[in-house]
Amino acid sequence: MSLDPQLLTRLSSDPAKRIDEVIAHFRRERQPIELFEALKMKSRLRHGLPMIADPDEPLSPANSEADKQRERALEEDLLDACRQAGALLIQDGRIAEGWMYLRPTGDTELARRLLAEVEIDDENYDEMIQVLLHESVDLRRGYSAVLQHQGTCNSITLYDQAIATRSRADRQVAAECLLNSFYDELLSLVRDDFRSRGPDNGVDANTLSADAENLNLGELIAKYKWILGGGGYHLDTTHLSSTVRFATVIDDQDMIDKALQLCQYGRRLPADFQYPGEEPFVDFYPAHAAFFSALLGQNVDAAVRMFEQKARTVDVNVAGAGAIETYIDLLDRVGRPAEALRAAMELFPDDVPIQRVLPELLAMARRAKDAGDAAALDALEKFCFERGDLLAVAAISGERSV
Repeated sequence: MSLDPQLLTRLSSDPAKRIDEVIAHFRRERQPIELFEALKMKSRLRHGLPMIADPDEPLSPANSEADKQRERALEEDLLDACRQAGALLIQDGRIAEGWMYLRPTGDTELARRLLAEVEIDDENYDEMIQVLLHESVDLRRGYSAVLQHQGTCNSITLYDQAIATRSRADRQVAAECLLNSFYDELLSLVRDDFRSRGPDNGVDANTLSADAENLNLGELIAKYKWILGGGGYHLDTTHLSSTVRFATVIDDQDMIDKALQLCQYGRRLPADFQYPGEEPFVDFYPAHAAFFSALLGQNVDAAVRMFEQKARTVDVNVAGAGAIETYIDLLDRVGRPAEALRAAMELFPDDVPIQRVLPELLAMARRAKDAGDAAALDALEKFCFERGDLLAVAAISGERSV
C-alpha cells in the first residue's frame, strides 16, 4: 500500500510518540494485521526491548523475578493486541481471521458480542457456523442458523455427528433449538389442517377460530381425534422421533411439555410410522411420554418403577448401559439424588471405570447431602474404596469440607 509522501514529515522523531502515531494510522485505515504488529512493537519498547527482535539473538530464560514479570507483561500485551486486531477483523467481516486472533485470548464473550453484530448470510455462513457452533462461541445462534439455512434433516445429522458427544449443556442448547423449531412447524401445520377440515367434521366457525388460536398441539389432537384419525401425518416422522430422542436432556419445564406433546402426537400415528427405539425406549413414544411426564411431576412413581425394571433386566452386554443411565438420570432429576447415587453404585457394570462417572456421582452425592442425606458421601467413599480407586476417595474428602 502506498503512503502519503507527507506522512513521514508529520511523524514524531520520538520513538514512543511515533509508534503511537503509527498505531493510530492503522486504526484509521482499518489495517488489523499491521495494527497487531505495531502493538507488539509498542509493548517491546515499553519494556526496554528493541521494537523488532533480532532473529539471531539467542533466547535466554527468565531467571530473575523482574524478567518473569516482564515476560508476563509482554504476554498480556500480546493478548490485548490479539483482541484489538481480532475485533477489527470481525467488524470488517473477516470472521475466520478475526477468530484466529481472538481464540488465544479465551475471550469468547467478546467474540460473541462482536459476532452478534454480524448478520449471517450466504457469503459468510460457513465461517460463522465454524466459529459460532464448532468453536462454541454461541452454540444456540449457530445451531439455529443451521436449522434456518439447511433445514431439519441436516440439523439432526449435525447433532448426531458433532453435538451428541459434547457436554450436557451443549446438548441441551441444540436440543431446545430443534424442539422449538420442529414443534412450531408441526403446530402450524396441524392448525392449518384443523381450520381446513374442521367444518367437515362438525366444528362451528366460532369454535374453529378460538381453538385454532388458543389450543396447543397436545390439546388439539386430544380434543379432535379426527385430526390424526385418517392414518396420515403432517411432518416427517423420522424428524419427529429424532427431536423427541434429543429432548431427553432438556430441563426447562415448558420445553419438556412440548416434548411430551410431540409424544402424544407420535402415539396417535399409524403403526408404520412409530419406529422402535433403543433401550429403555424400545416402545418409543409411550416410554418417552412416561419419562417426560415424570420430569413434569406426573405419575412419577409409575415411571420410576418402569425404568427401574428396565435397568435391572436389560442385558448390558447386548443393549449397553442406556437403561441403567436413564434410570439413574430420572431418579436424580425428579429430586431423588440419594436413590440415584445408590442405584448407580449398585447397577453400574464392574468394567466401567469410576473416573469416567465420578463427576456425576459426586454431583449426586452433593445434592443428596444438601437434601439432608449425609450418609450419601460415606456410601460413595466406601464404594470407591472397594473398587480400588484412591483418586476418587481423595476427591470425596474434598466434598466433606465444602
